[in-house]
Amino acid sequence: MILLVNICKEKLHYSEFVKPICDILEKNEIKYFSKDYKKVGKEDLEKCSKIIICGTSLYDNDFAKNINFFKWILETDKPILGICGGMQIIGLLFNGKIRKGTEIGFYSEYFKKGFLGLKEKQEVYHLHNNYIDFTKLQIFEVFCGNEFSQAIKHKEKPIYGVLFHPEVRQKQLIENFCKIIFYESKK
Repeated sequence: MILLVNICKEKLHYSEFVKPICDILEKNEIKYFSKDYKKVGKEDLEKCSKIIICGTSLYDNDFAKNINFFKWILETDKPILGICGGMQIIGLLFNGKIRKGTEIGFYSEYFKKGFLGLKEKQEVYHLHNNYIDFTKLQIFEVFCGNEFSQAIKHKEKPIYGVLFHPEVRQKQLIENFCKIIFYESKK
C-alpha cells in the first residue's frame, strides 16, 4: 500500500499534482491512499509500505514553512520518493537550503547511471521556482543534474527525490518505485 502525501495548499491543485499519480497507480492496480501532509500520523506510516510525497504548484511553498510536519521522514525506514516540492522537503530535513531557480517546461536531462529505470538522456517536465543543491549534502548521491540537482538518492536509506515531474512523461519512474522490492523496508 502506497501513501501519497499531498503537500498542496490549494484544493484545486490536487487535480494537477496528486490525481495524475493516483491514475498511474490505479492503472497498474497498485493500492494506495492519500493524506494531507498535516494529517499524516503514525497509523498511516504503519499501514503503508512506501511513500510518495507529491509536488505542488509553482508558488505554493507553504510546506517549507511547516517542515516539522515531515520529521517522520528522518525516522522511517519506508522507501520514499519526493517529487519536486517533496524533494525539497527531503533536502530541508537533511540541512539543505532552498535556493531560487526557475525551470518551466520540457528540458533534456542526462542520467549518469540508472535511476529507477531512467538512464541516459530523457526529456523531463519541470515546474519549479526553487531547488536544493544536493551536491553539498554528502549523504546523497546525485544521479542527474544540470545547474540544479534533478534526481537524488540517499546513500544509506531508500529515499529518492526528483525535481522534475515524472507524472507528466516518466510515469515508469513512479511505477518502478512502487514495484521495486526494498530489503530495508519492513512491509
